[in-house]
Amino acid sequence: MSDVIRRLPPHERRRLLAVPDADAEELARRRLAGEPLQYLEGSAAFADFEVLVDERVLIPRPETEGLYELVTQRLTEPPEIVVDLGTGSGVLAIALARRYPEAEVHAVDISEAALQLAAENALRNGVEVAFHQGDLLGALPERLERRVDLLVSNPPYVAEAEWSRLPEDVRHEPRLALIAGPKGTEVLERIAEEAGRWMRPGGLLVCEIGEDQEAAVREMFSFLGETEVRRDLSDRPRYVVVQT
Repeated sequence: MSDVIRRLPPHERRRLLAVPDADAEELARRRLAGEPLQYLEGSAAFADFEVLVDERVLIPRPETEGLYELVTQRLTEPPEIVVDLGTGSGVLAIALARRYPEAEVHAVDISEAALQLAAENALRNGVEVAFHQGDLLGALPERLERRVDLLVSNPPYVAEAEWSRLPEDVRHEPRLALIAGPKGTEVLERIAEEAGRWMRPGGLLVCEIGEDQEAAVREMFSFLGETEVRRDLSDRPRYVVVQT
């Protein structure tokens, strides 16, 4: 075993040595340079399935899995129309399509490259998802107006000034999927502004948020319906939940 590989923590060393048909020493160099472990492995787990991941998309995180679990706990009946905004690798759309196979699931992303990978992940996991390239809800077909039962999103919610303070491996992930603007709440504000046109009465909207954004998101979403902020497993404000 080379000195480069030995420099990795034992659990990372084991994982990279297990990557089939790969140059473990080259992977170790890339990891030591800050590249995320999941990109080097080429896949990541979410709920009870796996997706392909690379530099085109964010790596799925436990907080987003928590969003999925929160949604499934809140829904009292299967949704008919589901929308995932900023789908990235497609994990939320795929998880919901697997959980609610009769639902019509739509996924939106501004990145064509991300959508290509998301579509491949949907195919690999045997689910049907309609993918739309565009900017938030404006990418959806007009026939969905006032018909969306469930809207979920893990949008960009990091402020520009925070970028340089993020961990090195996070800064290898797509900046477009992380940075919302100077305040960090810009994309959430737009979702709140646009959602009323698309949600049906009694629908459910759940978005992941930054832990310092609770007061702001309560204010911006409250006009849509009953609004609350739920905490993640680390007891940090993480999800805005709206019953329209």
